[in-house]
Formats: sequence, structure tokens, C-alpha cells
Amino acid sequence: MLKKALYALIMLCIVSCGKNERLLTSATGNIYECLVVMPNRPLSSESLEAIQSAGIVRPNGSAYSKPVKTTYDLVSNTMAEDMPGLPQMEPFFTLSNVSAAHFDNYLKPSRNILIVDINKDKYTQVKVQCARDNWSKPQAVYRIQARDDEAFVGYWLEHGEQVREWFVQEELARQAYFYRANTNKDARAILRKSGYDALIPEDYITLKHQQVAAGSDSVEVLWCCNNKGPMRRDIVVYSYPYTAQAQFTCEAICSMRDQVLGQLVTAQVEGSHMGTEYKYFEPQSRQVSAPRDSIGGFYAIETRGLWKILDGEAMGGPFVSLTRLDQVNARVVTIETFLFASGQKKRNGLRQAEAILYTLKMPNEK
Repeated sequence: MLKKALYALIMLCIVSCGKNERLLTSATGNIYECLVVMPNRPLSSESLEAIQSAGIVRPNGSAYSKPVKTTYDLVSNTMAEDMPGLPQMEPFFTLSNVSAAHFDNYLKPSRNILIVDINKDKYTQVKVQCARDNWSKPQAVYRIQARDDEAFVGYWLEHGEQVREWFVQEELARQAYFYRANTNKDARAILRKSGYDALIPEDYITLKHQQVAAGSDSVEVLWCCNNKGPMRRDIVVYSYPYTAQAQFTCEAICSMRDQVLGQLVTAQVEGSHMGTEYKYFEPQSRQVSAPRDSIGGFYAIETRGLWKILDGEAMGGPFVSLTRLDQVNARVVTIETFLFASGQKKRNGLRQAEAILYTLKMPNEK
């Protein structure tokens, strides 16, 4: 009787899952890896001229730079471009390429897949399809269908960076979802007293919560750190009064971080402090849109750059910050992560910490 009952229960679960959701295998591959399924054939002289005129080929000196001669070279030029704001050259995505004929069941569970199907007998115009969790979970699949190479090249020259950004946002959303399970409740309680919230992971310990003076502003700062393993990752959240739109320029954001973190982060040598690196890599800012599945209005400036210890040890690394406007309390809120991992690759670690930034919620957001 017991065996029959267990069998009936298992069958009920299988039938129920079949009605509501397919049973998908776990996605294969590491974060920020992408499988490109497309032909790798020489481009026509017309396509090469269009690429040259567009000026999208990476400059010489990139670790991943090579002449664009084939259809796959064009995709690789964008998807594997050097990621900005890192102390060493690392690509946006680590790529692998196969033809459609070799895209078998072994490869279909890959976590990120870009499919380019070029066939004059099947298509008359360019079509694009985006899908999630097609053959595995979590998975992102971007499919481009084009009549010929020239049509594909035209689409990629106009939208290639948007395709790359779509995959980046998919990775960030997956990581943010992962953080929901275990968070630092004390840090979140501190943020909530000011009306904010962020999914700061449980393995980030709270170091400081204090007020610092930056010019005429009183800045509230929360500092958390994950110092487990060979890579140290820090999260800092600070807010100050909003007075003008000029506070959202790259110069103003970096000036404030130098004032705040210069007081907060010090080293063993007396008088040493954190500062922004301006000489070898100029910080870059851009306006970013709301992440997937977000609720409410969203205006944010993302800033990338390098930090270093001034007047002390030779220490430094990358940082990324997200600066947002709290309309309810008329305050500017910046959440930043900075890394220290001497001699190691930093892309994946930085991206994992960067996902935390996009979980920041303002008082008028759920």
C-alpha cells in the first residue's frame, strides 16, 4: 500500500508539472559565457566597407582584437570587446562558436545562446526573437534571422551593442534573483530606516554605519564587506541632499565618492586613503534603464572606474556605482561596489557584486 501511495504521489507531481511548466535541465556553462551559433564565412567587400565606415572595430592594443573578415568576426568584435573599467583586459563575454549543423542536444542547455540564421530561401527581411528558458534554466536565447550576409551586417552594425547589453542584463537579473534567498538583515534594516532597500547578501558583513561631512553636505554611509577567499568585495551606500541636476554628472559623482570614501577607506600607512584613478583610466558614466522585472520609475547613472590608495600602499582595483534620485526625500543615493583581488581576473567577481546595485529600491518603489 505504501509503495502504491508513493507511486501515485510521484505521478501526480509529474502530471501537475507537465500541465503548468516544462521540466528543464539546469543551464550549463559559466557566467558571462555565450555560445554563438552562426556561420563563419568571409564577408563581401560591400559588407567590409560598411563595417569600416561604421568604425566599430576595436582599436589596436586589445587583448582580443583581430581583423574583421568573417561573419563571426563581426559578432566577436562586439560581444568580446574589452569591458571598460577593469585594470587588465577582459572581454564582456567569453565566446565559443559552432555552426547550426553542430548545435546539438549537448550544446542546447548553454546559459547564453546567440543564434544567427542566414538563409535567402527562408527569410525576406530581418527578424529577431528573444527567449528565456528555452532548453534549460536559467537561459537567454537571442535569435537573428536574415536573408543574406549584407542584411545581417546592417542589423548588427545598428543593434550589436544592444544585443550585448541584453545578455548583460539577463546575467545581472539572474544574480539579483539568487541574492533574494539570503540577505544581510541588519544592513537592510539600516537602509529601511531611511526608506531604502537593497539585497545585500548575507556573506557581506556590516562594517560601518555613520555620518560623514562632505563639503556642506552631511552624508549617511553604510559600508558592508565580503572578505572571504582571495577576492575582497565591498558595498557602500551613501546619500546626501539633492540640490541640482548637475549632481548627476560624472565629475560630480566622482568628486563626492572621493570625499566620502577618502574619509571612510584608509590603509596601514598613516594618512593613506582611497581615491579615484584619473590618469590611466578616466571614469565613465552613462544613464541606464530599469532592470528586468523592476517596478516604478527609474533614473540612474552608472559610473565605472578604477580606485587606488593615495599616499600609501600600491593597492587598487575596479569600482562600479549606481547613483539614483530619491524624489520622496529629495536626496541623491549612491550604491557602489569596489573590488581588491591582486593578480586575478575580476570581470565575474565585479559583475556578481554589480548585480547588488540594481536591487536598490527607493521609498516610492515596491
